[in-house]
Amino acid sequence: MPSTPTTSADAADAAASVAAIAAFFETLTPDTIGAMDRVYAADARFKDPFNEVQGLAAIMRIYAHMFETLHGPRFVVTGRVLQGRECFLTWNFCFRFKGIQPATAQTVRGCSHLVLDAHGRIAVHRDYWDAAEELYEKIPVLGGLMRWLRKRASS
Repeated sequence: MPSTPTTSADAADAAASVAAIAAFFETLTPDTIGAMDRVYAADARFKDPFNEVQGLAAIMRIYAHMFETLHGPRFVVTGRVLQGRECFLTWNFCFRFKGIQPATAQTVRGCSHLVLDAHGRIAVHRDYWDAAEELYEKIPVLGGLMRWLRKRASS
Protein backbone atom coordinates (compact mmCIF):
# COMPACT_ATOMS: atom_id res chain seq x y z
CA MET A 1 0.00 0.00 0.00
CA PRO A 2 1.33 3.48 -0.85
CA SER A 3 2.83 5.47 1.97
CA THR A 4 0.94 8.34 3.56
CA PRO A 5 2.23 11.83 2.74
CA THR A 6 4.06 13.38 5.66
CA THR A 7 4.63 16.93 4.45
CA SER A 8 2.27 19.70 3.44
CA ALA A 9 3.78 19.53 -0.07
CA ASP A 10 2.86 15.82 -0.28
CA ALA A 11 -0.68 16.61 0.92
CA ALA A 12 -0.98 19.42 -1.64
CA ASP A 13 0.21 17.06 -4.40
CA ALA A 14 -2.36 14.44 -3.36
CA ALA A 15 -5.12 17.08 -3.27
CA ALA A 16 -4.12 18.28 -6.75
CA SER A 17 -4.12 14.69 -8.03
CA VAL A 18 -7.61 14.05 -6.60
CA ALA A 19 -8.90 17.29 -8.15
CA ALA A 20 -7.49 16.23 -11.54
CA ILE A 21 -8.98 12.74 -11.17
CA ALA A 22 -12.43 14.15 -10.30
CA ALA A 23 -12.27 16.52 -13.29
CA PHE A 24 -11.20 13.65 -15.56
CA PHE A 25 -14.19 11.52 -14.58
CA GLU A 26 -16.63 14.41 -14.87
CA THR A 27 -15.47 15.08 -18.44
CA LEU A 28 -14.98 11.45 -19.51
CA THR A 29 -16.03 10.68 -23.09
CA PRO A 30 -15.34 7.79 -25.46
CA ASP A 31 -12.54 9.93 -26.92
CA THR A 32 -10.80 10.47 -23.55
CA ILE A 33 -10.74 6.82 -22.47
CA GLY A 34 -7.37 6.52 -24.22
CA ALA A 35 -5.95 9.14 -21.84
CA MET A 36 -6.72 7.10 -18.71
CA ASP A 37 -3.00 6.61 -18.16
CA ARG A 38 -3.02 10.20 -16.88
CA VAL A 39 -5.10 9.12 -13.87
CA TYR A 40 -4.53 5.34 -13.53
CA ALA A 41 -1.29 3.47 -12.86
CA ALA A 42 -0.47 0.82 -15.46
CA ASP A 43 -1.10 -2.03 -13.00
CA ALA A 44 -4.08 -0.44 -11.21
CA ARG A 45 -6.80 -2.63 -9.71
CA PHE A 46 -10.51 -1.84 -10.19
CA LYS A 47 -13.56 -3.40 -8.53
CA ASP A 48 -17.25 -2.56 -8.63
CA PRO A 49 -20.42 -4.68 -8.16
CA PHE A 50 -19.95 -6.21 -11.65
CA ASN A 51 -16.21 -6.21 -12.37
CA GLU A 52 -12.89 -6.99 -10.77
CA VAL A 53 -9.89 -6.38 -13.02
CA GLN A 54 -6.26 -5.38 -12.94
CA GLY A 55 -4.35 -3.37 -15.52
CA LEU A 56 -5.05 -0.25 -17.46
CA ALA A 57 -6.28 -2.04 -20.60
CA ALA A 58 -8.91 -4.00 -18.64
CA ILE A 59 -10.08 -0.84 -16.86
CA MET A 60 -10.35 1.00 -20.18
CA ARG A 61 -12.52 -1.83 -21.55
CA ILE A 62 -14.99 -1.36 -18.66
CA TYR A 63 -15.42 2.33 -19.45
CA ALA A 64 -15.63 1.66 -23.20
CA HIS A 65 -18.38 -0.89 -22.51
CA MET A 66 -20.22 1.71 -20.42
CA PHE A 67 -20.33 4.08 -23.41
CA GLU A 68 -21.37 1.25 -25.76
CA THR A 69 -24.30 0.08 -23.63
CA LEU A 70 -25.70 3.33 -22.17
CA HIS A 71 -26.91 6.66 -23.55
CA GLY A 72 -25.08 9.72 -22.26
CA PRO A 73 -23.29 8.25 -19.24
CA ARG A 74 -21.61 10.87 -17.06
CA PHE A 75 -20.27 11.23 -13.55
CA VAL A 76 -20.94 14.17 -11.25
CA VAL A 77 -18.57 14.22 -8.28
CA THR A 78 -20.50 15.49 -5.27
CA GLY A 79 -17.88 15.22 -2.53
CA ARG A 80 -14.28 14.40 -1.68
CA VAL A 81 -12.55 13.18 1.45
CA LEU A 82 -8.77 12.92 1.31
CA GLN A 83 -6.43 11.45 3.90
CA GLY A 84 -2.87 10.86 2.89
CA ARG A 85 -2.89 9.01 -0.42
CA GLU A 86 -6.38 7.60 0.07
CA CYS A 87 -9.60 9.32 -0.81
CA PHE A 88 -13.31 8.77 -1.16
CA LEU A 89 -15.22 10.45 -3.95
CA THR A 90 -19.00 10.53 -3.72
CA TRP A 91 -20.75 10.77 -7.05
CA ASN A 92 -23.91 10.59 -9.10
CA PHE A 93 -23.74 8.50 -12.25
CA CYS A 94 -26.31 9.79 -14.74
CA PHE A 95 -27.36 7.86 -17.86
CA ARG A 96 -30.24 6.41 -19.86
CA PHE A 97 -30.62 2.75 -20.72
CA LYS A 98 -30.36 1.96 -24.44
CA GLY A 99 -32.87 -0.89 -24.51
CA ILE A 100 -35.13 -0.38 -21.49
CA GLN A 101 -36.97 2.91 -21.01
CA PRO A 102 -34.44 4.85 -23.12
CA ALA A 103 -36.23 8.18 -22.55
CA THR A 104 -36.05 7.92 -18.76
CA ALA A 105 -33.06 9.55 -17.06
CA GLN A 106 -31.42 7.33 -14.44
CA THR A 107 -29.11 8.20 -11.54
CA VAL A 108 -26.97 5.84 -9.50
CA ARG A 109 -25.50 7.29 -6.31
CA GLY A 110 -22.29 5.84 -4.99
CA CYS A 111 -18.73 6.40 -3.90
CA SER A 112 -15.24 5.38 -4.93
CA HIS A 113 -12.37 4.54 -2.61
CA LEU A 114 -9.14 5.45 -4.37
CA VAL A 115 -5.56 4.72 -3.32
CA LEU A 116 -2.99 6.83 -5.13
CA ASP A 117 0.52 5.74 -6.03
CA ALA A 118 3.62 7.88 -5.48
CA HIS A 119 2.91 9.69 -8.77
CA GLY A 120 -0.65 10.63 -7.79
CA ARG A 121 -2.27 8.09 -10.11
CA ILE A 122 -4.94 5.61 -9.06
CA ALA A 123 -3.39 2.32 -7.91
CA VAL A 124 -6.59 0.91 -6.39
CA HIS A 125 -10.16 1.90 -7.31
CA ARG A 126 -13.11 0.33 -5.50
CA ASP A 127 -16.66 1.50 -6.24
CA TYR A 128 -19.45 1.09 -3.71
CA TRP A 129 -23.09 1.36 -4.71
CA ASP A 130 -26.27 -0.62 -4.17
CA ALA A 131 -26.91 -2.50 -7.42
CA ALA A 132 -30.34 -3.70 -6.22
CA GLU A 133 -31.72 -0.28 -5.29
CA GLU A 134 -29.87 1.84 -7.81
CA LEU A 135 -30.15 -0.41 -10.86
CA TYR A 136 -32.21 -3.61 -10.61
CA GLU A 137 -35.28 -1.90 -9.11
CA LYS A 138 -35.43 0.40 -12.16
CA ILE A 139 -35.82 -2.47 -14.63
CA PRO A 140 -39.42 -3.49 -15.42
CA VAL A 141 -40.51 -6.86 -13.97
CA LEU A 142 -37.16 -7.37 -12.21
CA GLY A 143 -37.74 -4.08 -10.37
CA GLY A 144 -41.08 -5.29 -9.01
CA LEU A 145 -39.47 -8.49 -7.77
CA MET A 146 -36.60 -6.58 -6.12
CA ARG A 147 -39.01 -4.19 -4.35
CA TRP A 148 -41.08 -7.16 -3.15
CA LEU A 149 -37.95 -8.89 -1.83
CA ARG A 150 -36.83 -5.73 -0.05
CA LYS A 151 -40.26 -5.34 1.58
CA ARG A 152 -40.24 -8.98 2.72
CA ALA A 153 -36.73 -8.67 4.15
CA SER A 154 -37.33 -5.41 6.04
CA SER A 155 -38.56 -5.34 9.60
